[in-house]
Amino acid sequence: MVRSDALENRARILAAAREAFTENSAASMNQVAQRAGVGAGTLYRNFPTRETLVLAVYQDEVTRITAAVPDLLGRLPSLEALRRWTTDLVEAMRKKHGLGDALSAGAHQAITEQSYGPVIAAITELLDAGKADGTIREDADPGDFLQLTGALWRAASSPVDRAPHMLALILDGLRTHP
Repeated sequence: MVRSDALENRARILAAAREAFTENSAASMNQVAQRAGVGAGTLYRNFPTRETLVLAVYQDEVTRITAAVPDLLGRLPSLEALRRWTTDLVEAMRKKHGLGDALSAGAHQAITEQSYGPVIAAITELLDAGKADGTIREDADPGDFLQLTGALWRAASSPVDRAPHMLALILDGLRTHP
């Protein structure tokens, strides 16, 4: 059984790494340890390499985003839940792209493959809710939707953020029309 202080240290390290890498994708392990308030030994015991830390930050982000779906669907109409969730996904994709330089090609491929299934499952749940309430077209496909989000993170990274407008167009294309 893992001690509660070890779990807290891991969570602090992940939060500190997310912040540090968002500010500067070249942030060092020592900078992350300082920001997390832990010693280098604690950091390296949890994450033996910078790449394992970056991968853990990615995985933590995917888990956070995919776990948000039931709450969003419980609080919002399905199309609005999809819009809000997609906005979070685009932000995470933008961050992931910014950290891509810190990963080897193999690690980048691994995280993409690792996150694909949970993200597609989350999109499926959101689209199915909209299909069930009649607001989203029956032919809406989770894979197609994920492909379209790729354009959104590129738009969000440009000097003029066109992502909200583009997302509105995508969502309009998903709506059922009488």
